[in-house]
Amino acid sequence: MTSTVAFDRGGVESSASLLRAERLRLARDEPGLVPPGRGWEPASEQIADLCTTTPGTIGEVLAMLTRTQEIMQLLPPPAKNRVASFNSLYFTITDRVDKALTGPGVQDPEFLELLDVEFAKRYFDALRLWGEEDLATPDAWEVLFRRAQDEKVSKLAAAILGVNAHINHDLALALVATWDGLGVEPPDHKHPDYLLINQIFFEEIPSLRRRYSTRWQLRVDALAGDLDDWSQRVLVAATRAHAWDQGRRLWELREDHDDLARAKLMMDRASAYVGELLLTSDGVLNRVGDVLRQGRAFFPRRRVPRRFS
Repeated sequence: MTSTVAFDRGGVESSASLLRAERLRLARDEPGLVPPGRGWEPASEQIADLCTTTPGTIGEVLAMLTRTQEIMQLLPPPAKNRVASFNSLYFTITDRVDKALTGPGVQDPEFLELLDVEFAKRYFDALRLWGEEDLATPDAWEVLFRRAQDEKVSKLAAAILGVNAHINHDLALALVATWDGLGVEPPDHKHPDYLLINQIFFEEIPSLRRRYSTRWQLRVDALAGDLDDWSQRVLVAATRAHAWDQGRRLWELREDHDDLARAKLMMDRASAYVGELLLTSDGVLNRVGDVLRQGRAFFPRRRVPRRFS
């Protein structure tokens, strides 16, 4: 069936190519950045075994995330694997969603649980593809996975990279799969349940951000006050709103496989480019912190004599 959606094929393809080139320019591919075993050694087999399971309920998703965390904690650098930072955050949000399913604020728990399951499938599939060195690994996830052992990337940045890939790339795909699984057209009446996840993010953002922040990042956070919380709430709301709109556009293209593939590629490349930009800003902040710490070593704090009255 031919798509009735206006779609600039040439523009999408050229934009996707440009985004990839710009992302690679930003990445400055360092030799040896991706270690043997793709960063999953010495637990490659455990990751592969884990990813052969397809979750069917949110409880099974939580069990798989728990197992993933156990495996990630064994990977180098010890207890500091950057993918583990995102996985821990993901478990926290999913656990809150699970508890909300039976709450009074949910209109359609079947929709919300299926969306959560379809969402998780994309993450576990990306873990599997990366470990298999499959070129089908989404670029959006590659930005994080290739730095799984890179201690120059802060834990906070790593967690944000995972959120970027999962929301800006996976969420629209999960929405399409959910609507298809329920046999419905994209329904606006499900939108309130979708927005419930925003509220969970809003409530968890302050503690999650501080869980992964370095001492220097915590100082910046203290100076910013509530501004960081507010700005990140706006960012979550905006990106999840964009994912909903993106899902509706993909839904309209679903019967034109070529155009759908082009749209997915564009979405992936754009998400990956955003990830590299996030890394660039994280690197700047970390370098500023290093300079200030080194400066303090040359200029130790002078002791001020105590005064007694």
